[in-house]
Amino acid sequence: MSISIKNIMEQMVDAVEDKKAINVVTLNLEGISLIADYFIICHGNSETQVQAIGSSVREKAGELGIRVRGIEGMNTARWVLVDLGDVVVHIFHRDEREFYNLERLWSDAKIVEHV
Repeated sequence: MSISIKNIMEQMVDAVEDKKAINVVTLNLEGISLIADYFIICHGNSETQVQAIGSSVREKAGELGIRVRGIEGMNTARWVLVDLGDVVVHIFHRDEREFYNLERLWSDAKIVEHV
C-alpha cells in the first residue's frame, strides 16, 4: 500500500500538532521547487519542545513506513529539519523562526489550509 504525498504531509502536521507546535504553516511547493512538494514550518518555545516535535515527526514517519532521509539540528534544537523526501519539516526555536522567515523566502508558494 502506497501513501500519497498529501497524506504524508497531513500526518506530519498531526505529528507536530500533537506536541503543541506553534503557528504551523504548510507551504505547497509543487511546481515551484524541485526540493520538495511541501514544507511544514512550525516552532516551539524551548529546545526541549523543539526536540519533542522532531521526535514526534520521526516516530510518525516510522509508524507509516516512511523513510527519514535525514534529520539535522536535533542536538542544538534551534532549527531542526526532518527530510522525508517530498515533505520537509522545519521546526524552529521561536527566536530563530522570525530570523530565517522561510514563509517570506518561499512567498510564491501557496499556503495549505488545515481543517
